[in-house]
Amino acid sequence: MKSAFAVLAVTALSTAQLSTARADAVELRLATLAPGGSKWMQAFEKGAAETAKATEKRVSVIYYPGGEQGDERDFISKIKLGQLDGAAVTAVGLSMIDESIRVLELPMMFESIEEVDYVADKVWPYFQKKFEDKGFRLEARGEVGWVHFMSKAEVKSLADLRKQKLWIWGDDRLVGAMFKKLNISGVALGVPEVDPALTTGRIDACYGSPLAAVALQWHTKIRYMTSLRMSYAIGATVISLQALKKLTPADSKSVFKVAGAIGKKLRVSIRKENESAQRTMTRKGVTISATPEVMSAEFNKHAQELWKSLVGKMYTQAELDMVLAARAEYRKAKPAAVAPTP
Repeated sequence: MKSAFAVLAVTALSTAQLSTARADAVELRLATLAPGGSKWMQAFEKGAAETAKATEKRVSVIYYPGGEQGDERDFISKIKLGQLDGAAVTAVGLSMIDESIRVLELPMMFESIEEVDYVADKVWPYFQKKFEDKGFRLEARGEVGWVHFMSKAEVKSLADLRKQKLWIWGDDRLVGAMFKKLNISGVALGVPEVDPALTTGRIDACYGSPLAAVALQWHTKIRYMTSLRMSYAIGATVISLQALKKLTPADSKSVFKVAGAIGKKLRVSIRKENESAQRTMTRKGVTISATPEVMSAEFNKHAQELWKSLVGKMYTQAELDMVLAARAEYRKAKPAAVAPTP
């Protein structure tokens, strides 16, 4: 009898050890639209390597780049179904979890990167709490950069812009609302469809940051980029809280620490790369077209009307006021750094 109990005890212990070993080896599967080899993917891969090292290989992060898992709507859907654990997405993807975060991407809201940093850093914990309430860990802020219009024909006025067969990201309700305000009819496509659409002539204009245009090869199919900066595009990595339950508290802490450090480094890198990408575009024959003051003023007027019209539809008045108050704080402290929006 004693021997039987001993065997059962050893068996139970072995099973528990095996179970613990399995629990320790966690794979986090993340998707992104960032192309393989891009600065974004280089940073993500470095972060994955550092995560494996920090957790003694108990946690491995696997990325599916270049839209292998579809568009960002597909990413969020697959996370909710448990087919993915997270994703590195733009604010369009983030908006599919909580749309109010788009208040940070309102057109013509910011005048400088420093202003973006001040405001976004101030309100980011607020959005992290909102995402946590919806079952997601919102990691450190990432970014895409200043968004410009890019086209095959030069755009010097809103009338010119309206003549373009202009791409619109089908899932981007904010830009959709802006286009409606400007009386622009966009051609709705997913991001992976833009390049072939520019090639075939289905569209002849798009919008994005210089780095995105170069990384996705859009710059080889357009001739002009406006100096007008429509907005500052951000992003972030989100991970399902359900997936994070598979990690020990110590490993979770390591994962977040690495992600935070990588996020800060990536912001610095992306800013430099956007400058480099713009130089690449000009070397390849793309003209940076100076936007006339009349067009900028008209665009700005419509943008501020849009801010008010989206209250109660995309974000609350309190959330808009929160961003505007933080922006006012920055401008008061740095009066010479920016020219306040009229």
